[in-house]
Amino acid sequence: MTGSAEKPAETPAEKPALNAAFGYGVSKSGKASALDVAPDGRGAEAERAEGTHAFTWLHLQGTLGALAEALKHHKLDTLTQAALTAEETRPRSSPHEGGAIIVLRGVNLNEGAQPQDMISLRIWVTDTQIVTCGIRPLKALGDVRSMVESGRAPRSTAEMVAALALRLSDRAEPVVAELNEVVDKIEEGIDEAATSDSRRELAEVRRVAIALRRYMFPQRDALTTFEVEGFSWVSKLGHSHLREAVDRITRLCEELDSIRDRTQVVHDQVMDARAEKMNKQMFVLTIVSAFFLPLGFLTGLLGINVGGLPLASNPLGFVITCAVLLAVLVGEYWLFKKLKLF
Repeated sequence: MTGSAEKPAETPAEKPALNAAFGYGVSKSGKASALDVAPDGRGAEAERAEGTHAFTWLHLQGTLGALAEALKHHKLDTLTQAALTAEETRPRSSPHEGGAIIVLRGVNLNEGAQPQDMISLRIWVTDTQIVTCGIRPLKALGDVRSMVESGRAPRSTAEMVAALALRLSDRAEPVVAELNEVVDKIEEGIDEAATSDSRRELAEVRRVAIALRRYMFPQRDALTTFEVEGFSWVSKLGHSHLREAVDRITRLCEELDSIRDRTQVVHDQVMDARAEKMNKQMFVLTIVSAFFLPLGFLTGLLGINVGGLPLASNPLGFVITCAVLLAVLVGEYWLFKKLKLF
């Protein structure tokens, strides 16, 4: 798992560039129109100033240097710009100048990436605008964009924050469900699961669950903080949507806690099954040793090279010796059966 720093590798000669820049103006009826946003992030400010929309949404994606450069073209103070371009982020919500700085995290579903290497979404939200910034692409952001373009846009900035949080949760749910399935599979075949592969799988599931939980709980707290902050521009419907987002994340957190605890329980069961299997193998070896220990003693005693050994000159000595050894085996078998050793 990687740390919370998300800054891609940059060289001094690298020219900051945005990978994506788009914006929408949303009316009170939920209809959205695309804003004319240039590749460097310019252009949305003039249309926002016309006041023809209930609110505007601007999204910028690129390196930290590119984001810092693009945000200079928008009326954001130094503190807000610094928060949106911070190298290290954790989910949080902080009120500032009548708005809020919010940081959320989403699972990394990009090709070749690990889901637990979560991607940050930095948000500046007021009553009339919402600015989102990211370094890497987020599938959940594409879901919200599709919703906006299809005429189902949220009708306020608070509802937009809730929509983003809900889509982030929607994308995380299959990842959590897959972790549950892995644990279920191992638990169902617990008798055959006492292998190093199963233990490695359980350790990996536990590691992923802990990594996801590390950001999910602060994310829930961040949304709760934003909801209870008391902004006058957050409507009752906005509060309702935010509570739904909080509930969804809470369920995911509880599921991750359950997975973490289940992996420990299943791991203990796997180890118990493995120990029981080893005990059975050791028991078999012990019985075999017990059978042949007296025989080994007798054959060793008769094999010493000294005079006076019984049956040494008897032509039937070998047959008699074999008969005695067989009788000893039968006697041992009867004794072990009587003692219920097998």
